[in-house]
Amino acid sequence: MQPNPKIYRAKLGDKDVIIETGKLAGQAGGAVTIRQGDSQIFSAATLGGVREGLDFFPLTIDYEERMYAGGRIPGSFFRREGRPRGEAILTARMTDRPLRPLFPDGMRNEVQVILMSLSADTENPLDILCINAASASLIISDIPWNGPIGAVRIGYINEELVVNPTFSELEESKLDLIVAGTKEAITMVECGADEVSEQVMVEALDLAHKSIQPIIEIQEQMAREIGKEKQEVERVLTDEALIDQIHSNIRDRLLEILKKPYSKENLYGGIRDLKNAVIDEMTAEDAEDLSEIELKNLKKTIGRAYDEAEKVIVRERILSDRVRPDGRNPDQVREVWCEVNTSPRAHGSGLFTRGETQVLTLATLGTPREAQELDNLIPTETKRYMHHYNFPPYCTGETGRLYASRREIGHGMLAERALRPVLPDEKEFPYTMRLVSEVMSSNGSSSMASACGSTLALMDTGVPIKRPVSGVAMGMIKEGDNYVILTDILGMEDHLGDLDFKVTGTTEGITALQMDIKIGGITTEIMSEALEEARKARFHILEVMLATIEKPRADIKDHAPRIETIQVPVDKIGAVIGKGGETIRNLQEETGTRIDIEDDGTIFIAATDGEGYKAARERIERLTEEVEVGRIYTGKVVRTTDFGAFIEILPGQDGLVHISQLDTSHVNKVTDVVKEGDEVTVMVTNIDNQGRIRLSRQALLEGWTVEEAQAQDSGGKKSSGGGRGRGRGRR
Repeated sequence: MQPNPKIYRAKLGDKDVIIETGKLAGQAGGAVTIRQGDSQIFSAATLGGVREGLDFFPLTIDYEERMYAGGRIPGSFFRREGRPRGEAILTARMTDRPLRPLFPDGMRNEVQVILMSLSADTENPLDILCINAASASLIISDIPWNGPIGAVRIGYINEELVVNPTFSELEESKLDLIVAGTKEAITMVECGADEVSEQVMVEALDLAHKSIQPIIEIQEQMAREIGKEKQEVERVLTDEALIDQIHSNIRDRLLEILKKPYSKENLYGGIRDLKNAVIDEMTAEDAEDLSEIELKNLKKTIGRAYDEAEKVIVRERILSDRVRPDGRNPDQVREVWCEVNTSPRAHGSGLFTRGETQVLTLATLGTPREAQELDNLIPTETKRYMHHYNFPPYCTGETGRLYASRREIGHGMLAERALRPVLPDEKEFPYTMRLVSEVMSSNGSSSMASACGSTLALMDTGVPIKRPVSGVAMGMIKEGDNYVILTDILGMEDHLGDLDFKVTGTTEGITALQMDIKIGGITTEIMSEALEEARKARFHILEVMLATIEKPRADIKDHAPRIETIQVPVDKIGAVIGKGGETIRNLQEETGTRIDIEDDGTIFIAATDGEGYKAARERIERLTEEVEVGRIYTGKVVRTTDFGAFIEILPGQDGLVHISQLDTSHVNKVTDVVKEGDEVTVMVTNIDNQGRIRLSRQALLEGWTVEEAQAQDSGGKKSSGGGRGRGRGRR
């Protein structure tokens, strides 16, 4: 029987959003499609069982970017979608972050939300629709979840904040701010900005929270009218009495560890040893009476209770004494030191160290041809600036597998977004740039260290960035009305805190922002305070960076490719490329250069030595040179006839010297004066409206002006005319 779908409508800014359910994927826990304009996303949320031995909540958010949604066939060898690309992974991560904290504590059932693009109109972005679709599919499903949430994008165009801008509007915007939140508070922020002030950012966040209310209200209506009854799931919760018992047991011992002179081994090693000691103490009496599995489960329970007790003690100390686990004050940045030119052969490198977090960023310059081609559903087709982030296991003193996880891809894109606003225009600096941040050591805030390392590497490379960028990760501990904002957080503070807030920017404003809130919400006043503390920290870090390298190097390094540009007429591009690309291939091989040609006639010549560039430029100029009347050329005879000789004066361009213009005296036979292959110097006397070129050798021998040569060249015009450009005059 044909289904009878339910349709709901809401406003996101001034645009209609249509949510439909009941037609597709009837066996999923909850399924919806959401549409704005001709962009449409499908979302299905499903609850699974509990895997034995799992001690975490297994939530999976997958975004499947289908090329058919944009009427395209994938560009891979197999012509089908493969692994998700960067933008798709970022969308999945952005969807996960506001959803995850709203699942019940201790839940261990597998939950999977699959998002899929059904239609993409290249005007209405899909990422916002994904977050809203995931929320809607969860809220009407049988999955326990404390939503709904709403998401919106905010732009800043002509000094005005714009709600839910399209792709074309974003091209003019100084702000690309994505905000997700509940009815009460903001829970997730992802932002790229062109040096926007802290005040504008706070206003944009406030507007965003107001703008998501209609999409939240419509989901609440859906839950009331068609929502399924939520399933009862088993939750793994630690006994509060056990937590209190361990709290009393470890408090004094833990405080002693926290008072020791800070080092990672003293802090983390001491806490690890204390935890193991407490577990051994509390299981000693029962060890002989329990089976191996029962003893293992008991140790897990005590371990979880220890973690909760430790969290409470560390948070209490920060709130009451304003002292952090490593002994710093709340607004204190760890010691920073920097270095550039760490790698002698990379085109640029920057080493940034802050406390025990260290990142080495290395830069490579390439030609425009090496820009990344994007095969996705956004209007951008290529990317000339790429930032990749690697987090190997040794950076935390561990062993493990080397692979690019979603986290690494997300951190790389955050640092990429942070630097993009200060990059020079392609006309000014015609290079493709790839930066790779290798995390050498990590104890919190490695993504912000990679943004700082990228600034150092770009300046060491000689990239003329507008202004240097620095970044810092902020945190917060909050109980009731009492709160402490933490600057430059450690890994422990990230884990036990209520806020993870990363900010990058220049002296002129913010370039990127990423925030996740783990509690009910924070006020605008707290947000303003956190941004101000971040600004102070960024400026302090920037001072240290600029003491290492004050400004971009005046020139790129000797072993980096030098790219120069020349402009040729569009109709001359074919002359440079040649038949089947033969001319440009030979040109590159013979001069040792790489040559890229744009459709507008811009030619990029990349060479590691000046001689190669000079030779390539001269040959391109000769290939594309326009013949001028009155100019003198030395060319090669390419063909002779009874009435004259055709001479190639420029590559692919020949003209006719009439027999009467070959010499100072009468010529009986053309081959008495010139033969094929001879080099002859001639003057251009005329170019007719069909592009045929007339030449004179006699004019040079007699010392005539071009006007005198034109007056003398009369009888020849009655013959078969001159040659044509691009060789069309050849017979």
